[in-house]
Amino acid sequence: MPKSIHTERHRKLRELLIAKRKAAGLTQTVVAERLGKPPFYVAKYEGGDRRLDVLEFLDVAAAIGFDPCEPIHSLLRE
Repeated sequence: MPKSIHTERHRKLRELLIAKRKAAGLTQTVVAERLGKPPFYVAKYEGGDRRLDVLEFLDVAAAIGFDPCEPIHSLLRE
């Protein structure tokens, strides 16, 4: 398994997170505020400059308001 964060599966996860945020009508700034983080935190994981660990992913899902299992199942079907 490649160690790079620049994998196709990572790109798809980022696209899913961006789509969920936009579908919820939220800006990166609003999500960052809900997470108690600076706005660049969201910009960095959405842009692929950093990965989210599992707990961070769960926090992002809660901040945006989606079931975290859904994107994981989507990635598993790939």
